[in-house]
Amino acid sequence: MAKAKEHMNLAFIGHVDHGKSTLVGHLLLQSGVIAEQQLSKGEDKFRFVMDKLQEERERGVTIDLAHARFDTPKYEFTIVDCPGHRDFVKNMITGASQADAAVLVVAIDDGVMPQTKEHAFLARTLGINQLIVTINKMDLVNYSEEKFNALKEDVGNLIKTVAYKPDEIDFIPISAFEGDNITKPSENTPWYKGPSLVDSLNKLSPPEKPTNLPLRVPVQDVYSITGVGTVPVGRVETGVMKKGDNVIFEPPGASGEVKSIEMHHEMLESAEPGDNIGFNVRGVGKNDIRRGDVAGHTNNPPSVAKEFTAQIVVLQHPGVITVGYTPVFHCHTAQVACTFLELQKKMNPATGAVEEENPDFLKTGNAAIVKVKPTKPMVIEKIKEIPHMGRFAIRDMGQTVAAGMCIDLVPAK
Repeated sequence: MAKAKEHMNLAFIGHVDHGKSTLVGHLLLQSGVIAEQQLSKGEDKFRFVMDKLQEERERGVTIDLAHARFDTPKYEFTIVDCPGHRDFVKNMITGASQADAAVLVVAIDDGVMPQTKEHAFLARTLGINQLIVTINKMDLVNYSEEKFNALKEDVGNLIKTVAYKPDEIDFIPISAFEGDNITKPSENTPWYKGPSLVDSLNKLSPPEKPTNLPLRVPVQDVYSITGVGTVPVGRVETGVMKKGDNVIFEPPGASGEVKSIEMHHEMLESAEPGDNIGFNVRGVGKNDIRRGDVAGHTNNPPSVAKEFTAQIVVLQHPGVITVGYTPVFHCHTAQVACTFLELQKKMNPATGAVEEENPDFLKTGNAAIVKVKPTKPMVIEKIKEIPHMGRFAIRDMGQTVAAGMCIDLVPAK
């Protein structure tokens, strides 16, 4: 049996109408994921692929992932952010599909737009360290090398402001509509000597498994299994769990020895990041723990925050956010209402520069540093210490209103 390919999550970001949908559609087509017959004719043929996903989303059914998965010779990719979707960060922030890399799409006719900046800043805020830039719609400028170089410089200067290094990043001239430089070099750009998009994706580094960080296993569900007892189920985010380890669940503080670990109905001696496991802990009963609790080793337990300081980006809010606002924070598997205690700084979302100290309110598009207090104990970690446990989405009124990360915290004990 061939070794399974490494898996990576990929986000497509950039200004609306810069061709993300068309690019993803063409990429899936050229990778053989979708057949030509599935496409409608003419101008909008690739839109169809994404619109089908959009329609499924609006009906609230699970997206058929087959459409958003494709393989390169080296990796199996899942597109975590189907373009054009306003909620594009929710999944990425709540952790299940943290993107390992992003493709920034910039159209040659429009150049750098406000959303281009915001998405670049957001990618950084969300911890995406690997970026590929595609300069799209080259067919509109007759594949002009001069226009490509000018925009490459603009985008390079922009991403520098959020600490990406332009000289380490591929800038690829493409036409998502015509299919240039997506899977193979195009004769329309003989002056371009770099990789196609797929070649560039193949050069990405797989995410390192954070086995050296403290153990953190957010609980998704708790089962009672005859003959075994109480079995919490969750995904190991960081660290390693071994049989015989002493673990503690926070916030409740229940602890005991790991008696068994299983994955896909097989017993394991140990589990590492990315493993979805069920495990049984001596002395911990079904009523002691619940979804949203986090297991860690007793000598390095998960942090329970009494209050915490966060950097957030307001994605969409019909009104304004003021002190006292108490929406629900989704962090790993926990959902806890948190109250805004202080709005400390308002920042420019494109550069991170401080624009105002102690603003009265925040609105859509603002980035800010805020202090919040969970209405009940919750586990969250500082982004610098355990990045996988430091990000969250803020939801209210059925939508993701903001996204952010924990930069400091006051422990509850």
